[in-house]
Amino acid sequence: MGDSQTKKLKPSNVGKPAARKKARRFLLQAMYQWQLAKTPIDELEEQFRTDFDMKKADIEYFHDVLQGIPQHVNDLDRHIEPYLDRRLDELDPIELGILRIAVYELTQRVDVPYKVVINEAVELAKLFGATDGHKYVNGVLDKLAQKLRVMEFKHNSKDSQK
Repeated sequence: MGDSQTKKLKPSNVGKPAARKKARRFLLQAMYQWQLAKTPIDELEEQFRTDFDMKKADIEYFHDVLQGIPQHVNDLDRHIEPYLDRRLDELDPIELGILRIAVYELTQRVDVPYKVVINEAVELAKLFGATDGHKYVNGVLDKLAQKLRVMEFKHNSKDSQK
């Protein structure tokens, strides 16, 4: 997909909740393929932009997260591991992909509120994960959000006490 096509999509979709939701679905599929088949990220991005109808997705967000996760995967995994009840390599690949996307958002995309991050991750887990995978994802991310978004978490707690 050329730059001119990306620019056409930019104004109407960047940052919109529905466009981000679509981008997250594509990201989960891409993460699954990257984790299992070890497909290079640039190849994956080109494949998704070519083979999928991404007109309604937030392309900028998709690009940022897709490129960012492999660059930060060791840090993301270090954040996740203390909150797991098993080894990282024993996680379902869908749950692992969801957790990596969410933790990337929590650490690198502070423009996305932590409650949105958790909600979107849980929704993805309900749609694509194992039967109770959404509960597991929710538990891990709830604890992580308290650690990674301390100020936002405290601010929301004060607001709820009013």
